[in-house]
Parts: sequence; C-alpha cells; structure tokens
Amino acid sequence: MHRPPRGIVTPQLKPMPLGDKCNPLCPFFKCSKNALVIVNKVVRGHVQKSAMCRWIGDQCLGASCQFAYCERRALLPDGRCAFAVKFKESGDEFLKEVEKESLSEEVMDLLEKRVGRRESLLE
Repeated sequence: MHRPPRGIVTPQLKPMPLGDKCNPLCPFFKCSKNALVIVNKVVRGHVQKSAMCRWIGDQCLGASCQFAYCERRALLPDGRCAFAVKFKESGDEFLKEVEKESLSEEVMDLLEKRVGRRESLLE
C-alpha cells in the first residue's frame, strides 16, 4: 500500500450532506457503475461543481439512483445521510411525556421504583 512521505499530513475527509439528504458531491458517495464524474459548470458567471453521470449522460440522480452507495455505509434507504441524522436522546423525551400525561399513582410509584426519586421524573 502506498503511504505518503513522512511529515506530510493528509486531510481527513468529512461527509457533506445537504441538510439531511445525501449529496453526490460528498467524498464518500460512489457509483457502482463508476459513472460518477465531478465537473465544473459556469452558472450565472460563477463556477460550481456538479455531479454528472456518464451512464445516462445527465446530472447524477444522487441517492435515488439504484447504483448509488456510500463508502461509509451511511446512505439510508430514504436518501438521507446517517451522519446528518441527529439521534434524539430518549431520556429527555421520556421525561417530557411523563410530565405531559397525567399518570395514575400506580404508574408513578412504579416509575419511582425504577428511576429513583419522584422529583427527578418531573424535572
């Protein structure tokens, strides 16, 4: 395997999702047909990078293409990037739900036994 000379630091690649959607310009986005090409287009006097597909001869469809995949396995079936999806903390949501709902004393006693103090449930 080829290694860079000592003293030269290679930059770490970072995912580049658009919002929470997968981006074909991301360094981890690949095409199984090897048809993905990044080209520079001039749009209104500015140069922009664009993903082109050599197989269909048009712009890349991105995550909706059947040949698209992610090197880091972060492409979700609905076209979202797993790196962009922020997982919610279940503990905070649980406490908010308990606070909103009026629970019976039985349920509150059970929760008190499992979690600890009753005051910590309603904070």
